[in-house]
Amino acid sequence: MKALLSLAAGSLPYTDPEPACQLAWQALDIPTWPQLPRRSFLENMYVQFSERFPGVTVANERIYVDRDQDLDPDLERLYVAYLQNDLDYAALSPEYAAGLYRFLASNPGHSSWIKGQVTGPVSWGLVVSDQNRRPVLYDDLLAEALAKHLRLKASWQERELRRLAPQTILFVDEPYMSSFGSAFVALDREPVLALMEEVLAGIEGLKGVHCCGNTDWSLLLSTTIDILSLDAYNYAETLALYPDEVGAFLQRGGMIAWGIVPAGEQAMGETVEGLVERFHAALGLLEAKGFHRDDLLAAALIMPSCGCGSLKVETAERVMALTAGVAKALQERYG
Repeated sequence: MKALLSLAAGSLPYTDPEPACQLAWQALDIPTWPQLPRRSFLENMYVQFSERFPGVTVANERIYVDRDQDLDPDLERLYVAYLQNDLDYAALSPEYAAGLYRFLASNPGHSSWIKGQVTGPVSWGLVVSDQNRRPVLYDDLLAEALAKHLRLKASWQERELRRLAPQTILFVDEPYMSSFGSAFVALDREPVLALMEEVLAGIEGLKGVHCCGNTDWSLLLSTTIDILSLDAYNYAETLALYPDEVGAFLQRGGMIAWGIVPAGEQAMGETVEGLVERFHAALGLLEAKGFHRDDLLAAALIMPSCGCGSLKVETAERVMALTAGVAKALQERYG
């Protein structure tokens, strides 16, 4: 893949999928299908990929797993689908993903790359609880089932996206990895890696992980991802704390998606020129650890720091315009 291409995290604040898809196709080098959480609670990133998970209940803008139900029949159906790689079992319904369905139907045919995203098992498992508000991730049976469930969701989505372009990128979105290692989240490294690798194994194209906060980057860099996506506007210096892991990642062909454009109101006061300078400063943190700028540029992608679903429409459009502008400026500068 060429370096310095633009892509996005996914969510946009529209309620109508048409303008959201138009923006995604027009602004990005690697079009990214839009999640539309303001259109419906069903497009909340935790609800969106929940269909047919055993015991899942969505009511009154709350999602939880009802452990009082007999989950065995649904668990059996999930495991049979997993063992048979039955991707139709994992299909997203249009009411859960209007942006995806409109995106699939509106292909201008100008891109050889397409990007999608699925919520990661750590974040889903920490946010979604049972009826007693115990996170699913702390239930070994449900956590294992969840990873297989999300793997099927990722595989089905990738199959659909390949109708639009021959080459796919799928990000596993893990915002709650920023809590890993904190006193509030009791998680060991190996189980987290096992859950993530289960989902990643269902992705045949390029696979990435997106975390929009500070985390133990050594853990994410040790997975089988091809792309690490981070909020480089706020946390670029934290990545530079792991030079050995970053070096090994780049050596095996990994790429870094630099979220250098703030996905917030700060974007209204930023310029392309200022963000290009900020990008160079982020690279400089790694250059100070012995990395060569040319190597970093050759492995760089450009994106917003996070999703834009909670923003005003005009702010989200500004974020996307800046992302396109920064990528274009860097492409013109470095060829």
